[in-house]
Parts: sequence; C-alpha cells; structure tokens
Amino acid sequence: MEKLTGAPERPGAVTFQGRPLTLVGPELKVGDPAPDFTLVDQDLRPVSLKDFSGKIKVLSVTPSLDTPVCDLQARRFNQEAAALSPEIVVLNVSVDLPFAIARFCAQAGIDRVQALSDYRERAFGRAYGLLIKELQLLSRAVLVLDQENRLRYFELVREITQEPDYAAALSAVRALSS
Repeated sequence: MEKLTGAPERPGAVTFQGRPLTLVGPELKVGDPAPDFTLVDQDLRPVSLKDFSGKIKVLSVTPSLDTPVCDLQARRFNQEAAALSPEIVVLNVSVDLPFAIARFCAQAGIDRVQALSDYRERAFGRAYGLLIKELQLLSRAVLVLDQENRLRYFELVREITQEPDYAAALSAVRALSS
C-alpha cells in the first residue's frame, strides 16, 4: 500500500470509544466537487464515480460491515433505498474484502445498496478525507452527491461507534430529487 506521507492529516477528527483518531486526506465541504474514485465490487470489478453519471448518489461509508453499527447502517440504507426513485443510487463503501462484502450482503439480504470496497489502495479514503490513519479503516460518514457530482450533504460521524443521522441524509436526497 502506498505510504500516507504528504496527505493532509487531521488529528482528533473522530473518536473510537472516546479515543481520538487521525483522518488522512482533505476536509471536504458541502459544495465541493466530489473526487473521482475507483472501488471494487463483490466480483472484483472496478466501479468508478463515472458509472453513476446523472444519478443522485448516497455514499454510506462504514469501517467494516462485520461490526454491529455498520451492519445496522447498511440494513437501514437498504431498507430506505427501496422507497427511493431509480434516479438515486445508494453505495456502501468500506475496506472490507469483496468476498466478505458478498457474504455479508447475502446473509443480510442487502439488495438495494451496492456495497463496494476500497481495500486495494484506500484511495477513496484519502481522497474523501475519511481514512483513519491508526486503523487503516474508513471513518463512518454519509455523503450525498448531486447529478453533477457536487457534494450536497456531508455528515462525518465524530464517534464512529454511533449511527449517522439517517433522517437528515434522506431529507437532503429528497430535496435533490424533487
């Protein structure tokens, strides 16, 4: 894996069970253009931001689907995605291996959310400022991108053992789709 030197670091940006952790990468803000990304799907195929061109994108970012809060987050967004229009895509991004993602999705019945992995280079994590330096996992966050790939909603969950604000994220999505 590429060294993290040279990337901006934000010490104490999030906590895990109260312990401060460092995020690597820029601090994105609402209105910023979304950085391009290439992730890997369950079949090891590359998936990029361009693959969702013209759609509203919900990026549900989780440390690992094999943890209770990440499991809840993936299931909740899967449930919510069933009621969203076809112009909206919900992606779960983690550094879980594609094989683990496939197993999780099959067992949990995740069929409305596309689960993707940043395991190879953690380039998504660095580009979006969500890579936890100490753990090499992604921090919990929810981002909403409009059809032009501009960041319209961003929640970085400060204590990564807590769930995101689903209502606020979904409100942002509905405002874009109306």
